Amino acid sequence: MSASRSAKITGRTVIALVSLLVFGGTLVAWTQVSRLNGLATADVIDSGAAAGPAQEQNILLVGLDTRTDAQGNELPQDILDRLHAGEASDGGDNTDTMIVIHIPAGGKNAVAFSIPRDSYVQLAGGYGKHKINSAYTYAQVATSNKLRAQGVGGAELNVQAAQAGAKNAIQTVQQFTGLTINHFASVNLVGFYDISEAIGGVPVCLNAPVHDSFSGADFPAGEQTLSGAQALAFVRQRHGLQNGDLDRIRRQQAFMASMAHTVLSAGTLTDPGKLSGLIDAVKKTVVIDKTWDVFSFAQQLQNLSAGKVQFQTIPVGDPALQTSDGDAVEVVPSQVQSFVRQAIGETAPSTVAPATTTTAPSQQKSGDVVDVENASPVTGLAGRVAQELTGRGYTTGEVGTVSSRRSTVVDYPAGERAAAESLAAVLGSGVDTVQDSALRSGHFRVYLGTSYDGPGATASSSASATSSAPATPVISAGGQNCVN
Repeated sequence: MSASRSAKITGRTVIALVSLLVFGGTLVAWTQVSRLNGLATADVIDSGAAAGPAQEQNILLVGLDTRTDAQGNELPQDILDRLHAGEASDGGDNTDTMIVIHIPAGGKNAVAFSIPRDSYVQLAGGYGKHKINSAYTYAQVATSNKLRAQGVGGAELNVQAAQAGAKNAIQTVQQFTGLTINHFASVNLVGFYDISEAIGGVPVCLNAPVHDSFSGADFPAGEQTLSGAQALAFVRQRHGLQNGDLDRIRRQQAFMASMAHTVLSAGTLTDPGKLSGLIDAVKKTVVIDKTWDVFSFAQQLQNLSAGKVQFQTIPVGDPALQTSDGDAVEVVPSQVQSFVRQAIGETAPSTVAPATTTTAPSQQKSGDVVDVENASPVTGLAGRVAQELTGRGYTTGEVGTVSSRRSTVVDYPAGERAAAESLAAVLGSGVDTVQDSALRSGHFRVYLGTSYDGPGATASSSASATSSAPATPVISAGGQNCVN
């Protein structure tokens, strides 16, 4: 599918995602909430990860570039025509929008993290390193092919393949962010149109006038209220924006924040028509995991106010990183995980996935010496990593090259496992620690394997990924946010 087509679909799906989070905690008419029992569900959350009422939750919301409804049925061509979405056969099933929403116990101070769709990461499921939006696609296609070979087709095939895709997307996001995903929701392309129409328009603000023939965006500067096709053009524009997709993410965040404010306002909650239309739109287009008790979730969020919903973007490096998949967005998992932990504050220890939970870096002693050995084919890797460690207070020892090995390992002297785990945390996820009694106290050795993707993994990562962390103000649903 072309980039312009992909951009088009993103705009249509992104806004509908937050509705499930936002309106659940605000409906004063609980009989309306009970109607959500008819939402389509999928078995995608491991039993050990499911979160119950009043517990901290991390929700993965995805917008799917798909031409099927929540029940797996093909969308009618007349609906696609109304959305200017092309033929039904044009659609793919990439996750063109990925947002993780963290909700602490009690439902206060929600933080939503946007993950650029082209973030270049290690995919779960053994599919290699690719853009994160393809994590869903790889597993979905593999499952579809398997089911077709077994004679399965139609809606049943679509539902099962979508479930496999969702599971792989969840696992990929978990290993990338360090957060355990407790709940999942997806929305198809019709969701944006229906939901934006249901709430009667969304106020937005632009810093300057725009005119873009690709998206149809043609707006003056300043505040204005958009719905339907106008809202679609606002959130899908990327041509003519200084930072391309990254600026478009800011557009989407500002729109979602304003939508949250609109939905949480009395004007929506006390209007039976708007409320009913919003729920009808969600039921047609949203799929949630089967462990999600929506009624209990709504009760948990009764204290959520618009000012306590914030939208942030993970730190990124080069937005035009050259890869085998074409231009991608450079990201460093360890930096992303650090950013996420800082953003969610003191709740981090109980929400970070077990695979990435480590002893805090305070275990490091002043003057710890680290030898860095490059066991990968990446030229200059050991030197860059050594520079990163020096910047974090370690003393660089020997820097060299050894025989190739896949895994990254930290060797440590007897009795200093905690310090080794702190060092491993700096290097990112999936780093093992091994005791080496031959090492003297305070001396560590790092072997950088072929799978290493932490700080210094690419020539520009140490400089660009840090400097490109979002410096713009956090977008809040508590007021108007003017964007480019």
